[in-house]
Amino acid sequence: MGWFSKSDDGFFLSTTTPSGIELNQYLGVVNGEAIIGANIFRDMFSSVRDVVGGRAGGYERALAGARDAALADMVDAARERGANGVIGVDFDYEVLGENNGMMMVSVSGTAVKIAA
Repeated sequence: MGWFSKSDDGFFLSTTTPSGIELNQYLGVVNGEAIIGANIFRDMFSSVRDVVGGRAGGYERALAGARDAALADMVDAARERGANGVIGVDFDYEVLGENNGMMMVSVSGTAVKIAA
């Protein structure tokens, strides 16, 4: 079973092809990316968390923001193609930079049009 989300305007996202939905047209692969940098304060508090344990809230919030931005970019690209959904949604995360000081979130999927 996959993840499925439907917005108020009828646009949907799914990790699989949802059962009971008739696809009219595949409109191609769409994607979105967001890159975030770690700042000195987040790094400093993260180092403390490494020693004492616990969650790194600053990093989690930054990563959630990057994930939301990447997802919004992908949805915009799908809507530009006339899609009302994206199937096969996949998230990827990469550490970038000479000192691994940046994180990239990318999301991709197949834009589709479903029967009205």
